[in-house]
Amino acid sequence: MRDGWISFAAADREPASALPRWKLLIVDDDQAVHDGTRFALQRFALNGRRLEFHSAYSGTEGFEALRAHPDTAVVLLDVVMESEDAGLRLARRIRNELGNDLVRIILRTGQPGQAPEHKVVVDYDINDYKAKTELTAERLFTALTAALRSFEQLRRLDDTRRGLELIVQASSDLFSRRSLETLGLGVLLQLNALLALEAAGIVLARESANAAHSVLARLGTFAGERGERIDFDALFQRLATEDRRVLHEDGTTHLFLRTEGGSEFLVLVDNPSEPSPAQVSLLAVFAAKLAIAFDNARLHAEILAANEELEERVHRRTGELATANARLEAQGAQLRRVNAFKNEILGTIAHDLKNPLGVIMGRAEMLAALADRLDEAAAAPFRQQTGPIREAAQRLTRILDRSLNDAMADAVDIVIEARPADVGRIVERTAELARSLAEAKAQTLSLAVEPGLGARCDPDRVAEAVENLVGNAVKYTPAGGRIEVSAARQAGEIAITVADSGPGLRPEDVARLFGRFQRLSAQPTGGESATGLGLSIVRKIAELHGGRIEAAEHGPLGGAAFTLTLPVDRTMGTDTPTRTREQP
Repeated sequence: MRDGWISFAAADREPASALPRWKLLIVDDDQAVHDGTRFALQRFALNGRRLEFHSAYSGTEGFEALRAHPDTAVVLLDVVMESEDAGLRLARRIRNELGNDLVRIILRTGQPGQAPEHKVVVDYDINDYKAKTELTAERLFTALTAALRSFEQLRRLDDTRRGLELIVQASSDLFSRRSLETLGLGVLLQLNALLALEAAGIVLARESANAAHSVLARLGTFAGERGERIDFDALFQRLATEDRRVLHEDGTTHLFLRTEGGSEFLVLVDNPSEPSPAQVSLLAVFAAKLAIAFDNARLHAEILAANEELEERVHRRTGELATANARLEAQGAQLRRVNAFKNEILGTIAHDLKNPLGVIMGRAEMLAALADRLDEAAAAPFRQQTGPIREAAQRLTRILDRSLNDAMADAVDIVIEARPADVGRIVERTAELARSLAEAKAQTLSLAVEPGLGARCDPDRVAEAVENLVGNAVKYTPAGGRIEVSAARQAGEIAITVADSGPGLRPEDVARLFGRFQRLSAQPTGGESATGLGLSIVRKIAELHGGRIEAAEHGPLGGAAFTLTLPVDRTMGTDTPTRTREQP
């Protein structure tokens, strides 16, 4: 030994160990320091693990070496290399840039005064400080042993933290297939921490004793061909039969557990040393906790699957119900349309038949009046014919009244077939048909029609509207009263007006005048029946023609006046003479 430095002596070869080696990085710009350190520590072993030496000759090389080997356990670091503080700057980069808080840094300096011990240890996170002159072989062994033990303790704590983080992460997402794999990896890391190992491992699972196994996680050599050569099914069967939770043989620690749900899990970890009794107890407790965790995972997975199936069934059933509801709604709408159409047809036909029946009854009354002027022999045949006619007409009127009462208010619109027509002629013919009804009540019906009233309309529907208006006038005008029917151009339109000398309209009548099945406050003067459909039909016909119907409470004759307005067809001629007729 020179100046207290390390003396060298020949060393015998030691048999190679199967355990992983401690990585030691020597950072110094003096090759003799590297050689002397390797020689002095070539027999070093701690917990059955030898050293693996790495060398760097500057702070930059040391930084790259640690970047390539982040699992380095100890760095023997010189202070003065390419610069006076190269070692100190490397120590700071290790902690700050690499974020490596586990590696133990032993500072070695040949000039202690240039790097005050107290300041360096505090400011640069140095774990030990030695002058090169005091690093004899024995002291180097002591310092390295303490550093490695400190590194191992920190590594165990870090592995424990990482394992717990993975298990917490797995439990936060209970427990899809991915989270089971994450939990399996956490189990391997946790076992490495419990057994103080950095070893390969594998986690397997099967649903029941006869089911095929699946791999949840694997580390190291188990990820390759080694994992394919092991008969895991036989291993499952053996441990289940022997009812063993922890087994160590052939350098491997086995952990077997069975959950309450019948699932089985097998964990294998490389471990050259047989676990101590304390470790076996700890593994047994760990296995019991794992059984609960894995059982919860399986139960949660079943709940998720059941929920997905239930949601799918609800979604499918909801779709079926929606389709059925849509079909029923369509059928209901169709039935409503059919029923409304039926009621509309029934109401319209019944109302349209009442006016011709009124004409029939009026003509029958006229024939009966003529028969009264003849002698008895000549009048007998007339009475024999008119009597049945009046009875049949009255009976049909009663039938129509009942049909009208059964008709519903909600019905489809009346259909029109528009074509060019002379509205004046339509008004003339319709008024003439109602003249007999007016004569039967001794009423005077006058008619004034302007020539050339061409319009594109449905002649039958317009005639129906005029017939309803004239029929109402006859019905509500007292005997001996007057009725005026006129048709003329007004402001580019055709206005058909029916006025009477009856009692007129009350204000409450006007508000509901054109509603369906609405009866007015006035009563028919000749005992006629009233259905309340006539004016609503007139309004619908007017609207379909693009026209309108208006009512005045008191018109030119003192009674009510109704005006039906239709658009003019300007393509028709205007050479037809005015037709006016009045008869008492």
